[in-house]
Amino acid sequence: MRRAARATAILTVTYLGVLSVGNTDSRRWLYLLVSLSAWIVFGLVARWFFRADRTCRTDRPLLAIAALALVVQLPGVFFAPASSTDLNRYVWDGRVQLDGVDPYRYVPFDDRLAHLRDPVLFPGLRPDEPSGVTTEPLPATREGVLEYARNDPRSPISRPRFLTPYPPVAEAYYAAVSAVTPWSWGSKGFQISGALIAVATSVLIARYLRSRGRDPFQALVWAWSPIVVLEAGNGGHVDVLVALLVVLAVMAAVHRRAAVVVGGLVGLAAAVKLTPFVLLPAFTPWRCTRDDGSPAGVWGGIRRSLVVGLTAIGLVVLVYLPHYLAVGPAIKGSLDGYLAEEGGENRASLLTLVMPLPVANVLAVVVCLGVAAWAVLGRRGREDDPALPALYLFGALLLTTTPVLAWYSLPLVALAVMVGRPEWLALAVAGCCAYGGHGAYPATPVAYAAALLVIYLVTVRRMRRRRPAAATPRPPAPRTT
Repeated sequence: MRRAARATAILTVTYLGVLSVGNTDSRRWLYLLVSLSAWIVFGLVARWFFRADRTCRTDRPLLAIAALALVVQLPGVFFAPASSTDLNRYVWDGRVQLDGVDPYRYVPFDDRLAHLRDPVLFPGLRPDEPSGVTTEPLPATREGVLEYARNDPRSPISRPRFLTPYPPVAEAYYAAVSAVTPWSWGSKGFQISGALIAVATSVLIARYLRSRGRDPFQALVWAWSPIVVLEAGNGGHVDVLVALLVVLAVMAAVHRRAAVVVGGLVGLAAAVKLTPFVLLPAFTPWRCTRDDGSPAGVWGGIRRSLVVGLTAIGLVVLVYLPHYLAVGPAIKGSLDGYLAEEGGENRASLLTLVMPLPVANVLAVVVCLGVAAWAVLGRRGREDDPALPALYLFGALLLTTTPVLAWYSLPLVALAVMVGRPEWLALAVAGCCAYGGHGAYPATPVAYAAALLVIYLVTVRRMRRRRPAAATPRPPAPRTT
């Protein structure tokens, strides 16, 4: 335990130093510098901690892991969000819902919501002052969308002329946190919530590892990693809730919970952020086992997988339905605008290094479908543990789309720790490099290419180690006369 406490102390001091530099959203070069520095320290500390002679003796490992995870999250809670202004949108969406207004109805600057303004979210716009902005459809061109996406000095809310892009379960989360957070706290409630969710995820990962006969303290790789500290406790991004739900879904599948429960958890994750839909094939293999461990056969696997898939899809449809009845097609929010905004040189940038974007988009779909087909049909003997195929599916999504938002990798970090594939954390580092180098092409494709190379080299090395050494032939006996 002393080694774990010392490692936690070193990382906590490191993150205090990183966060003390202040806001890096408008200084991406500084974000890149401090985040890479944090990753280097994290790598050195983790390597030191997980040496072969490491021993961590305690009668209550889960309690110890929770305490260590909480300590390292504390620096982020006591500093303002450093990497983005997304939390201001969370606060606003929650406040709008508590006022009885559907979050997909009006943009933040719409004067019909003027009574909800306060000096924290609208320092340059009083409630009695007209904004000159009304809710209207987004422009049809990408150039027009980019103009609309510009932030406004009158409010720190991200894209205040956009409707919210977040799915309904995320909106429900915003309303729940806002209900117990005073207006004067600003985004502090979401930072505290993000930190607590990160700690809970650490404990769940530790329980999963212990149930698989592995060291539960490996869960500290999740808790200690810079992306979790900087984007959960400090950034408060809703992606940490996605990670929690994905971990719960994996554990439910491993422990052979009802298919409705597994599908419901996957659906909840997808209704927080749509990206977890790509994980569905990991939870729908065509073979499975019964609760007693005996094979259920092909038809048993298909039936269970159908229940999981239909439950996940049906839950997403169900949570969208009330909003559709209230506002109609506006439930898509600014999703189309977001896709247009991200449709520049960074979309599928790894593939576009060697091919035009239209071809790259097709190949990205083919790659993801190929991994999905393997997840459903090809993982013989590992059908009841979706963690590894889920890691490959989410990793394929990140590699083919190359997002520039670092926090998108939070679910992947959790999955990588669960299956013991730390090389996949290179994608989280690539996301940080892409975010820090956004606008400095080709920073994004180079970062993801480097991550892919790391994953490939480590995977090949692991496969060679597992390959049994060929039997050395005996030399022929000497001939005698």
